[in-house]
Amino acid sequence: MGGCRPGPVVDTVSAAQQGTGRLSTGLPRLDELLGGGLLPGTLTVVAGATGIGKTQLGVHFTHAGKQQEGEPGIIFDMTSRGDSQNQVDYARRLFGWEMTSQRGDVTVNPADVWNRELVRRDYLHIFERTGRRVTRNDLDFDDWQAWKLELVKKLQLAIWFFYGNFTQGVRRCVMDGVEPTDRPSESFQFDLFDYIYHQILHKDHDWVARDLFRENFLKNVDQVNRHPYDHRQVGCLLLYTTHEVMLDDLLGRRLDSGDVLTNANTIILMGKTRDGSKMGRALHVAKHRGSACDDSIVPFEVTAEGLRLLG
Repeated sequence: MGGCRPGPVVDTVSAAQQGTGRLSTGLPRLDELLGGGLLPGTLTVVAGATGIGKTQLGVHFTHAGKQQEGEPGIIFDMTSRGDSQNQVDYARRLFGWEMTSQRGDVTVNPADVWNRELVRRDYLHIFERTGRRVTRNDLDFDDWQAWKLELVKKLQLAIWFFYGNFTQGVRRCVMDGVEPTDRPSESFQFDLFDYIYHQILHKDHDWVARDLFRENFLKNVDQVNRHPYDHRQVGCLLLYTTHEVMLDDLLGRRLDSGDVLTNANTIILMGKTRDGSKMGRALHVAKHRGSACDDSIVPFEVTAEGLRLLG
């Protein structure tokens, strides 16, 4: 489960990259901009408009885990309208990688979480069958409370998915499908992301297991102790869709209270550029706390082989 077969293109994780302790993005030029790659145990936000190339970057990053850690990363899709972000199609086309998927409408048995054949999945679309977009502005108070109860039911599956994959050696994850809102505090997606980031990704493995097993934790504590992992080695990439399309507008974007950009260790902005009558795309590393980085604005293309940085 979760394996990759050889495909038409294989991103390079260099020998030097292997020994840095950094997580490769799967794009060597972007790793150079980041001073060697992303820092484990931190949050990276990739911000840009729909269609700019964020999901393809996420698939590059996820796939790079196969070479660097021995396991590809996992993708957690929070799209609520019923569609997905085409991650499975991108993985197949770019790398010949047949992603395995966890259904988002099932009730899982916590005791099966160490069974690799059941738990090792590359992709989970948590709202796969809801088919609606929800913010606080969409619902009255009673409906909002009912929706929050539905979210609580999804958390058990989310804990299972992350915890189970981390015990199998996964050390990177991508959170995709975050839709733009007027204020981040209005979005249930940010509520869910905040829970996952602080209560799953940034907690010791045994405390995550407590949340999964609850009153049955002591019955399973021996198994928990036999399957440890260090959450400080897990990297998280959040793909954040913005209203802003142009890179210049993203560079001048005002941050609101609760905006995930304020708490991210690393921010990568992806936007459109204009040169006379021609439009292009470029990215910029706006923040990379704890590391030197290149502050260039680098053009890139979205090609049949994935993202290609030009600068």
